[in-house]
Order: sequence, then structure tokens, then C-alpha cells
Amino acid sequence: MAFEEYLAERRQRVDHALDRLIPAAATHPGTIHAAMRYSLFAGGKRIRPLLAIAAAEALGTEAGAELPGCAVECVHAYSLIHDDLPALDNDDFRRGRPTCHKVYGEAMAILAGDALLTAAFKILAELDPAAENRAAMIAELAAAAGSVEGMIGGQVADLEAEGKSVTAERLHYIHRAKTGALIRASVRLGALFGNAAPDAYRALGEYGRHIGLAFQIVDDVLDVVSTSEELGKTAGKDVKQGKATFPAFYGLEESRRRARQRLDAALAAIEDFGAPAWGLRRIAERIVSRTN
Repeated sequence: MAFEEYLAERRQRVDHALDRLIPAAATHPGTIHAAMRYSLFAGGKRIRPLLAIAAAEALGTEAGAELPGCAVECVHAYSLIHDDLPALDNDDFRRGRPTCHKVYGEAMAILAGDALLTAAFKILAELDPAAENRAAMIAELAAAAGSVEGMIGGQVADLEAEGKSVTAERLHYIHRAKTGALIRASVRLGALFGNAAPDAYRALGEYGRHIGLAFQIVDDVLDVVSTSEELGKTAGKDVKQGKATFPAFYGLEESRRRARQRLDAALAAIEDFGAPAWGLRRIAERIVSRTN
């Protein structure tokens, strides 16, 4: 199967599942469900659910793996809605169209994000009772979205670092927590869904850790070298806001080198999985080579 066909088929599975799991816009109260769907179906690449599916496939499990992926995608969509709010990144565009709060207002955007976050845990809690690792998956996603080593903690550190000099340790924490934790969780959820043995779970977690950091490094680079049209969101905001980024700390070329280094480490972590990990390898390569 060609890689583009592979991606399209799995994205379709994710979209169909999300359409079934998230209330229709006509469901009362309709405004909140319309706002949730506006952001959730805004044309994202679905990298996180794709990683969950690919991790399960690496273990020989495929059927149903889109469900834990959908839970991660709901958390991701919630984070983007809130990130774009005036109190945080104050962005008017996301994925080439007005952000949720520009269409539905700030109050409804906040509530839409909250609703997507709670929907994520409902999806995991309602997995087939035969899924032995449901509790572990819920704990994994909660930690990845949380305030210590997770997304919220990374966002706090990111805000507090604006306009200030940061150490390499602080920069890595921001990237590891703000973006990397949820990407690693995507892989680990797929591993748990596929009932990974301890060694396999650790190897997949290492893959997720490395590719999660690579993803954010590439994001930082693209913010510098791409246009708003290419990105589908406002380019150059990191520099204007004095964000702690890899290009600001290391420069563009060294940042690119570090992203490739993380790619190599991610691929090495799953070397023993052989052919079943083809999807994970190709997704990792796409993450580092992408242009938006």
C-alpha cells in the first residue's frame, strides 16, 4: 500500500469514529456541539491518532485502534482552541480559517475546549470492557495533558519564558511537555491498546519521546521559514512574542540537525519491530520532512 493511501484510509477511520462519538451540531444545546465540531473537523493532519493506530499495528492489532487515537485528538483539538484565545496566543487563524473564538465567541470557545477534554476520557472509559488496559490508558492521557510533565505544564513554562533568556534544560522541558508529551501518549495508548509486553511498551515509548520532540522542533523551524498561507496560521509569532524556541536558542541549521537526530533515535527504538512498524517509520519521516 502506498503511504498516501495508508494515511487516507486511517484518517477516514478516525473521522468516521469522531463523527459518531461527538454529538451532532443539531443535538441540544446545539451551539456548543457546533463549536466543538468546527475545530475538531477543521482539516488537521490527525498525526496523533495515526500514531496510535500505527503503534497498535506494530503489535499486530488493528481493529478499533482508532478509538484511543480519537481520545488523543479530542485533547489536541481542545488545546488548540484554548491556545488561540486572546489570553494565550491570541491567534485569529488556525488551519487556514478563523479560530473557534472568532466564530463562536470566547465563552463558547472555552466551553468547547472543556467539552472536548471531557469527551476524550469518556471515549477511553467506554472502550470494550475486554480492553484490559483502559485504566492505564486514562491515566496515560491524563498525565500527558497535565501540569507536571504534560501539556499544561509545558504551556505554563512557555508563557513564563516569553521575552526571557532560558537554559537548554528549560527549553527542552517546554518542548517535551507542551507538545512531546501528547505525541508520546498517542504512541503509548496504541501500545496499551495492543497489549504490548513491557519491553515493547518501553521501546514504543522511546520512539514517541523522540518523535514528539522532533515534531515541536520542526514546528519552531517552520514558524521562522514559512508563510502564514503555508502554515494555515499566523507565521512569525514565536519571534514577535519572544518565545523560547529551538531556532532562537540554537539557530536554524542546528535545530534542523537536532530534529533529524531525534528522527534517527526514534527509528532505532523500533528497529526490532520489523515490517509491522512500517507505518510508524513513515509517519516519523513525514513529521520531520513536513512543510506545514
